[in-house]
Amino acid sequence: MNGPSDTAAREGEVTRYGPLPGAAAPGSSVTYDVTVIGAGVVGAAIARELARHRRLRVALVEGAGDVGDGTSKANTAILHTGFDATPGTLEARLVREGHKLLGAYAAECGIAVEPVGALLVAWDEDQLAALPGLAAKAARNGYDAARILDAAELYAREPQLGPGALGALAVPDESIVDPFTTPLAYATQAVRAGVDLHLNSPVRNVSRAADGGPHTLHTGRGALRTRWLVNAAGLHADTVDRMLGRTTFTVTPRRGQLVVFDKPARDLVRHILLPVPTALGKGVLVAPTVFGNVLLGPTAEDLDDKTATHSTEQGLTALRVQGARILPDLLDEEVTTVYAGLRAATEEDDYRIDAWAGQQYVTVGGIRSTGLTASLAIAAHVTGLLADAGLDLGAPADLPPLRMPHLGERSPRPYQDAERIAADPDYGRIVCHCERVTLGEIRDALTSTVPPAGLDGLRRRTRARGGRCQGFHCGAGLRDLLDSELSRQSGESRPW
Repeated sequence: MNGPSDTAAREGEVTRYGPLPGAAAPGSSVTYDVTVIGAGVVGAAIARELARHRRLRVALVEGAGDVGDGTSKANTAILHTGFDATPGTLEARLVREGHKLLGAYAAECGIAVEPVGALLVAWDEDQLAALPGLAAKAARNGYDAARILDAAELYAREPQLGPGALGALAVPDESIVDPFTTPLAYATQAVRAGVDLHLNSPVRNVSRAADGGPHTLHTGRGALRTRWLVNAAGLHADTVDRMLGRTTFTVTPRRGQLVVFDKPARDLVRHILLPVPTALGKGVLVAPTVFGNVLLGPTAEDLDDKTATHSTEQGLTALRVQGARILPDLLDEEVTTVYAGLRAATEEDDYRIDAWAGQQYVTVGGIRSTGLTASLAIAAHVTGLLADAGLDLGAPADLPPLRMPHLGERSPRPYQDAERIAADPDYGRIVCHCERVTLGEIRDALTSTVPPAGLDGLRRRTRARGGRCQGFHCGAGLRDLLDSELSRQSGESRPW
């Protein structure tokens, strides 16, 4: 089955522009076979996997106006090997499997990945003494390529590293990845295969008849009925769990603040530079990005507020102190932006994925910073749990093939493609000069299967407004283009 082109909206799709003809909008009489709550990277991956089973009618429900708009948009963008996971945990297995699956999927779909490798840097004797144990832990997790470097080898690999490092553990298969295109690719493939995407539909309550009939999701846009329910609500997974009468875990939002340095800083660092991990996480890192920037962060602050995604003076000061030790010259570089994300920490150092067959319900909770890497493996695991609990999946089928816009700095972009520009001059008309984003790319994003909910979503799809001026030059023009597309959707005739 072939899907429509990326510039055509699927009939029946539910987007920020409202339900299109034939859509099963909230409040309709349709009963879904499975509904997934949460269109982050994990929820979108689950919906995509379920879409392989064509006999199922599947919905993906998201409270925000875009996919990947929560934790998924604010992470460190690392494709993990799982070398430092707790051996024997579900997380360790799914990250190990997910690393292979996502690597292959990215190559197939054109998602940017760079296998730069990682170095866990030891700054004192205690950390140096911990490296053999970390290497042994990696081996228990099935990763045998890690090896210990002495100080001379370390500085040969990273000459700009701050003074005083004693050695490192090299993990050559850690990679950096485009974290925004990944959930968008999952959602695009799911929608093209028949999944109904309901945006701007926060779930406020879930009810079910006493006779065990379908669940009813009461959303901000009306009610949806579904026989089976998958809770992939991220930070709010415990809230949804309690709507189903479960109190198995509590999510504590863990804020991570990060600093993004401008592209000239990219030559300062060759690997992902990690500290020796602690109980709070992987610690403050310095890492290149596939977009040509350098990240410093994250912090690890346990909070009570699940909306506290703002940066703080205290947090950014702490990052600068850490950065001065790791890569002193980095602090002389220009800062492009700062941001903060919240990870869904729970009481246990593992994923909280459970099936409740009697309720026809699966919880997918406690998915922290490794969720991007593990997403496809989590999706396969959850689908297996649904089958074991009694859902008749039917035979799987291949999904429509997909190629996403490749946004990585190390690959040619449309403005450099003379043949493409000759065929369509819009790919030679630069709109965002900081990131070299063309009118053709903007047009494609605005008319894609899952179009952006606004300028932030457009930035994640194209990099427009993601550069050093942060939209000062191109922001007004991009708003006009967005408004023009909204007018076109509403039936008015306005040219590009």
